[in-house]
Amino acid sequence: MKTVDIAGAQNVEVSVKFPCEKSVMEQLEIMEEYTKVHKESSSLSKEERELNCLKVIFPRLFRSVENQDLTVGRLDFLPIGFGCVTSLGGVGHYCVFDKLSTFKEQLTSATDKARVDVLYDYWQTNDVKAIFCSEVLTENTIGRFIDCEYPLMATARLSGMMLDYPKLLDNGIEGLKDLVRSSQEKSGNNKFLEASLGTLNLFQTVCDHLKTLVVEAKEKATSEKRSEQLEVMYADLEYIKFNKPETFSQALQLYWLYALLAGCINYGRLDDFLGGYLKNDIEQGVLTEDEAFEYLKSLWTLIENRRTTVNGRIIVGGYGRKNVEGADLFTKIAIKVTQECQYVEPQFTLRFTKDTPSEIMDMAYDCIGSGATYPTLYNDEINVPAVMYGLQVDREAAEQYVPFGCGEYVIQGQSVGTPNVLFNALKMLNMTLNEGVDPMDGIYKAGPVEVKNVEAFATFEELYQQYKEVLDYYFDLSIKAQTHSYEVMNREVSFLFTSILMNDCISRGKATLDGGIRYLGGTNEIYGSINASDALYAVKKLVFEEQKYTLKQLVDAANVNFEGHEEIREDLWDQGKYGNDLKEVDDLANDLYEYIAKGVRDSGIDAGMQYFLIVLSNNQVNTDWGIRTSASLDGRYSGKFMNPANNPQGGADTNGPTAVLNSLARFDVKYHGGSVQNIKFTPNMFNKNREKIKYLFNTYFKKGGCHLMVTIVDHGILEDAQKHPEKYPNLIVRVCGFSAIFVNLDKDVQDELLSRTLYN
Repeated sequence: MKTVDIAGAQNVEVSVKFPCEKSVMEQLEIMEEYTKVHKESSSLSKEERELNCLKVIFPRLFRSVENQDLTVGRLDFLPIGFGCVTSLGGVGHYCVFDKLSTFKEQLTSATDKARVDVLYDYWQTNDVKAIFCSEVLTENTIGRFIDCEYPLMATARLSGMMLDYPKLLDNGIEGLKDLVRSSQEKSGNNKFLEASLGTLNLFQTVCDHLKTLVVEAKEKATSEKRSEQLEVMYADLEYIKFNKPETFSQALQLYWLYALLAGCINYGRLDDFLGGYLKNDIEQGVLTEDEAFEYLKSLWTLIENRRTTVNGRIIVGGYGRKNVEGADLFTKIAIKVTQECQYVEPQFTLRFTKDTPSEIMDMAYDCIGSGATYPTLYNDEINVPAVMYGLQVDREAAEQYVPFGCGEYVIQGQSVGTPNVLFNALKMLNMTLNEGVDPMDGIYKAGPVEVKNVEAFATFEELYQQYKEVLDYYFDLSIKAQTHSYEVMNREVSFLFTSILMNDCISRGKATLDGGIRYLGGTNEIYGSINASDALYAVKKLVFEEQKYTLKQLVDAANVNFEGHEEIREDLWDQGKYGNDLKEVDDLANDLYEYIAKGVRDSGIDAGMQYFLIVLSNNQVNTDWGIRTSASLDGRYSGKFMNPANNPQGGADTNGPTAVLNSLARFDVKYHGGSVQNIKFTPNMFNKNREKIKYLFNTYFKKGGCHLMVTIVDHGILEDAQKHPEKYPNLIVRVCGFSAIFVNLDKDVQDELLSRTLYN
């Protein structure tokens, strides 16, 4: 295997992580033991090797119980270990090389530093992501995530896994073992099923360890109330070890602990699978609503403390819930918790329908108006039919859709939809205008496509067709990278904890990526598409209709970043822009969107996947990729951020919020696998004109709007926070698919947020 240097940022990380609770030497010992076990298990099956490695880190990585905890479960994460996603380490058997190098700097002994070097060398050829990169990355067309020199970035991760927690709660750990044994009896034993039993035994071992942590916490308790809380926590751990939960606190403990062990950082429809327990406990006098509030506040804090930035999704509301009354009770308490906590995570998400109680919608708007940036709003009347088409599933399955991360859809407990490829549509247009060469670095990146000189395009249609040929080439590269990421991950690991709670792994006797998952899909994150369509529109008007400039004149001006050609840049910028309810402009944007969406989808279906859809989002990559994207013919300067998701380029929308929402609603949602729509209001506009805002949003949703994320901030606050960050340590903003503390963001990302229109 060739060695590929994958050191460097591998995910968006704007939240400050908590320092590890273990000493530096204990961390080193754990990483050495993990590496030793991984190496010594090389002759075993991938399932046996995975279980052996899991036993090294669990339960050892669990942290102490903290004073505010009402549910047990906090984890440390080391530069070497096992995971699903880069937000908490890496995928499968991983090494985060940058963090391992930083860890090495904490050591003082040359001997100990050399021990780290041995680990570094071993994992360069054994880290799952490194293996993938060595097999997929190319010199000029496909780079690793995040390497913004390339038109296409690829990675290996198992993002957005929303497990079948109802199956866990309905069966308990021993009940899951019975399901595994039943499958063994029907289909014969295999390594996956055998290892699944060992994995569930490990869960029970973890319960015993956590009980000792609760005992330690009780010895330090300073009040009778805290002692009683810890006694309940101890009893819950003992109970769920062998029994399916009966109370809300037991169900919460079982679900949370399993999510931690599985490495899942999105949490699914909590109202649906916890609401029934909550309602029953309140009706039976086991809990008061105030006590339920405290339990959820503790959970919100545990999620916030994981610091996964772009994840931590909790979804409430919508079609397909089994216990609507209990779910709505949970939802109302959860909205109150979200409003009080004002955390970046969890990404609290409300799916709503025409039947959602007005009380819940009003509470949601109050929460948004408080500046919480939550809940994000998902329109089930539009999204459920769209999911049916896009993911090729029936209504029953579609009603279990959940957004994760930056807005990608999966079916809870039934599908994989991880976005392992990212696609820069604007960089590809600039390459098309320069005979396949990226003006940013002068490198040819169009593969076998024969790209003409711009003077050869006699019509706009010829130029557009040439651009589509470049896009087609990258569609093919995208699906090959996506499917190969699954092949590499499946070759190395089984994701045992995850697979046990994904349908139909147990019944088929196969791991998630080994044929066990019901719907194997994926998503391709698309960037710069609105910049590209705006640029195409400007070219169409100025070159082919008005004939004010030649295409070469425009390209030459852009290639020198418009220096000496400011009049050309202003003409380009002054052309119609998406986001202003201009039909001709929006139609071209929609045409490009549908071409990309359908091309990506077709490539996935042709490759045998259930679905492969674009997701219109960004996780600040629109800014990072913009820095390495040359000036474009929409009037954007070289190095400037690109538009976020399918929202307008910052400052380009000038006709007010109704016009923006009208433009957004023109995109047919059935062609994408998730989209993020951001909008920003002052508190005065949003809170004092609430009825008008509701009419505005309701009209947008009725016209086909699928989603909204709303930031409420006073005029001038973000500018002042950029100058005086010490004054605003808790100012939350929507970046795109996630919220963040504004002052923790890079200046380039802050500038992109500042460029977005603030409606007052």
